[in-house]
Amino acid sequence: MTLTKNKYYFEALDNYPYSLPDCLEALNYALSYDPEDADSLCLMGRIYSEMLNDYEKAKLYFEEAMQCDVTNLNTPQYYIKCLLDNEDFHEADKLIAYSLKIKGIDKATLWLHRSLLSEKRGSFANAIKFLNEAEKYCFTEYSLNLVKDRRKFIKSKMPKKSKMKKKKETN
Repeated sequence: MTLTKNKYYFEALDNYPYSLPDCLEALNYALSYDPEDADSLCLMGRIYSEMLNDYEKAKLYFEEAMQCDVTNLNTPQYYIKCLLDNEDFHEADKLIAYSLKIKGIDKATLWLHRSLLSEKRGSFANAIKFLNEAEKYCFTEYSLNLVKDRRKFIKSKMPKKSKMKKKKETN
């Protein structure tokens, strides 16, 4: 059964997000073979979160995926994004702290999410601090550029220190 379930899961993943009807059909087949498959449940959560903006329903799928496999590397990053989009900041903070302990997970992405959480809370200085942490875990040029661009963007939002310079008038 695992091979068949995987076939349908990969078919669903291949169709996401470009052909949602085909994606959902394959995903429903995959879940019918294994209703506790964390990757399939995570993808269903992504559909509800990213495409339908139904965060409460998405959270149910993500929670179920986490219960089925607490060490899944895919679920936390998408679940955290869903929580941030739904402004469930406390839950996102707890999930980030937990996820950082999962062996093999992409810590740069988690620190980027932590930075975004601080930014959404209005703490730009902390957001920069967490980007510095994310930079330590960047192992590709793409992820490093993402962190640098994000840092530049946050710095542009920070209030400027006004320096009152007195200009001497010469007559």
